[in-house]
Amino acid sequence: MDIDESYDVVVVGGGPAGLSAALVLGRSLRSVLVIDAGEPRNAPADHMHNYLGREGTRPTELLAIGREEVTRYGVEVRVGRVSSARRTADGFTLLLESGGSVAARRVVLATGVIDVLPEIPGLAERFGRDVLHCPYCHGWELAGEPLGVIATGPDCVERALLFRQWSEDVVILLNGQPEPVGEDAERLAARGIRCLPGEISRVVVEDGTLAGVELAGGEVVRRAALVVTTVPILDTTLLDLLGGPEAPGVKVVGNAAAPYGGVIVAAADGMMAGTILNHDLIVEDTDAALAEHRKRVA
Repeated sequence: MDIDESYDVVVVGGGPAGLSAALVLGRSLRSVLVIDAGEPRNAPADHMHNYLGREGTRPTELLAIGREEVTRYGVEVRVGRVSSARRTADGFTLLLESGGSVAARRVVLATGVIDVLPEIPGLAERFGRDVLHCPYCHGWELAGEPLGVIATGPDCVERALLFRQWSEDVVILLNGQPEPVGEDAERLAARGIRCLPGEISRVVVEDGTLAGVELAGGEVVRRAALVVTTVPILDTTLLDLLGGPEAPGVKVVGNAAAPYGGVIVAAADGMMAGTILNHDLIVEDTDAALAEHRKRVA
């Protein structure tokens, strides 16, 4: 296979984790390529929170700042996708969806996850705005508003109690799930959380704003926001091709490694991965130099 370019490290994914890894490696004078498909997990959100020093920043703004920062240190950022990958004697070869291939001594996988939502008409279109899953990302903005927790299983009790911290008006929309009983029912009652039966037929939007949900019988339950439990799905295709999460020379970072971590956690994870890989490359470079030195003096 013809190799078009070679790098010390190729980072697959240009979110906070991937860019943080690239920043450390670029500042370590490594040749680095970031390949980014441009589909960040938090793209629908207007703001991100609990990122010290960047509180309330738009996710797209953070990424734009990050891309500008890494390029100062010689990191190349390229829009695209990696279609396949394989381990070689010298490291790794990654095939690009647009054609061609690149070689890397080390690989960072910062490919994130995809959030799978309950299949309710109109729900996905509002996700990240007034359909939410994380109170630490959106709770303060919706404090005091009427909230509806869509039940998908027993965890609806914990979710409702969690969001009760931000609002006194929380209901569980059972949507075909059994009503909590026993101590769970007592805990909900103690916090003033009601359970509403009936399956949800659609999300109701009025004048561009979420107004609630319509139940199968036609009743509209008015809510300012809906809480969902998402299922984060990781595409492990590249990881499997490269040997799995414990494979030498491969670092999985950010939400691809910790699906429930916030943006600041993902950035910190990428930073740590960058330092580890640079140290790993230093050891490899030193071993190679030592072998050449021994040949010269022999």
